[in-house]
Formats: sequence, C-alpha cells, structure tokens
Amino acid sequence: MQFKSPEFLLFLILLLPVGIILFRKREGLGKYFDKEVLGKLQLQTGFVSVGMKSVLLLLAMALMILALARPYVDHGEIKVRTSAIDIIAGFDISRSMFANDVYPNRLALAKKKFKTFASDMKEAKIGVIGFSSRAFLVSPLTEDFNTLEYLVGNMNTDYVSLKGTNIMNALEATADLMEKGDRKAFLLFTDGGDKSSFDEEISYAKEHGIVLYIYNIGTEKGGVIPTENGALTDKNGDMVIVRLNEAIKELALKSGGAYMKYSLKHNDIKALADAVKSHFYNRKKESVDTIRDIKELFIYPLAAAVVLLFAALYSLPFKRRRNV
Repeated sequence: MQFKSPEFLLFLILLLPVGIILFRKREGLGKYFDKEVLGKLQLQTGFVSVGMKSVLLLLAMALMILALARPYVDHGEIKVRTSAIDIIAGFDISRSMFANDVYPNRLALAKKKFKTFASDMKEAKIGVIGFSSRAFLVSPLTEDFNTLEYLVGNMNTDYVSLKGTNIMNALEATADLMEKGDRKAFLLFTDGGDKSSFDEEISYAKEHGIVLYIYNIGTEKGGVIPTENGALTDKNGDMVIVRLNEAIKELALKSGGAYMKYSLKHNDIKALADAVKSHFYNRKKESVDTIRDIKELFIYPLAAAVVLLFAALYSLPFKRRRNV
C-alpha cells in the first residue's frame, strides 16, 4: 500500500498531546485549565466508559489522518483503446455575423446550432477557433462539452472590429491544431464572406487533408449591422446591407465535405453531424493509451473513522434511578 499525500501522516504526532489531555486525571489538568473548559475537553460518562471513549476518539482521528494521506494500491499499467473523431469548429466573428436578418443575429444562431451539434457528437473531440481577418484559439480539442459550450457562449468578440472574413487563416489554424491527424474535419459557421472564388482555399484544404462542413447563415435579401449609432453605413453614408454568399458551397463540396444553408429547424444541423460521422467513422483515429490501474482506499479508513467517532460522542448514557 502506498500514499498519494504521505505528508498528512505527520499529523499523527499531534495525537500525542490529544491523548494526554484525554487520559490525564481531571485533578491534574485543573492546574492548567478552567473548570468549565476542562469539562468540555474531557468526555463525559455514559454507556461507554470514559477510557473507552478516549480510545475510540483517538482511533477515529488516526483513521481520518490516514484517509487524508490517500492510501492506494497500484496494480501496475494497463492498456486501453480509445477512439474519437477530431473536429475543429470555426466561428466567423466578422461584423457581418451581427447582421439582423437572422434573429437575434447570425453569430448568436451559430452558437445555438453548435450546442445542438456537440450534443450529437459524443464520440468526438472538438476544438474551437474564432476568426475574422485573423484566427484565434477558443479551446483546444477536448471531450469536456460543458466547458466547451460555456466558452463558445461567452466567446470574446473583441476582434469583431476587424473587417473581412479570412477563411484561409481559419484553415491554417485548423491545420496547426490537427497537425498530427491524417484526416481533419472542420465545421465552419459563416455567412460566406464576400469572395466569389475559393480556389486557393480549396487547394489548401486538399493539400492538408481538411474536410469542410459548412453551415452558412444569412439570407439572400440580407440585413443591416446594428451599431450604437444606428445601422452601419459606408463612407458615402449609405446603409450597409450584407447578404448570404453561397459561393462558399464549392469549398465544402470540393474538399469532400458537406454544405448546409441555415434554417430555423432545431435539428437541421444533425444532418451535418451525420455526414461527419458517416465520412469519418471508418477512418476515426484509434489509439492505445497506457494508464496505471490504481485503486484508492481512503474511503475505508474514512468510513471506519465516522463509525468510531459516532460511538465515542453519541453513546447512550446510563438511566438514572428516580427517587420514589
């Protein structure tokens, strides 16, 4: 048996002065303690003798210290197989993603759709990036979806002041994050930006094995971008209208992925999740991890300490005879 926190065993030394207090006669301690204080320090008589109570209390304290030291048994190393689909989710946070043609805005809808997507990808590891004219990391690959949803919901959007939607920067960030993977899934939430051709991005995706799944958010009619001073205007004072760019569809399809135009249906993005799983299921990364088979034993001394402590402090007192 070994201990994870052996330093706590030093507290066993403190049991010596406690034992002296418990076992010394009341008369001897009267020189050092007030009578009322001494009465509280010493255990009162009851169903169990004072001496036995003291022994039980000391044993309970010793077992508590033993539990704090976290005893464990090491059964050695074992190998476990793990498998997961690795996915990077990219959020376009350029100004156009705050257009009001989608309620409450395009970015807010993207966050909501991501939550639905993540709940359907329990076998995946998901990382998150945000990008506009440049990309930044929100979360590395993880299986902690609760934390991931929190980070996405509170994504820092300080970069929205940067103009433009640079898909290439997002692809480069994805390639860096998934450098060791042979196949890379990239889920992209965007309104398509303003480019009419994505030939450069298509070439980069193919070269680096990135498969794009694009959820395109916006309307053909378009919307305005709210600001503190009203709708955003250009240098001529004309109101800026940002529309959905469906040219990005080619990027998704030519990379081997899938494309979806937004809808208000709650489970529409499930189709993209199914497409990811069907494409990567037979290619998903499987690895063998080596872990130590450790069994912690602290629960046993802790449980025994609780029982002994209860016996020492709550034993039934003798019934006194009443005078008739």
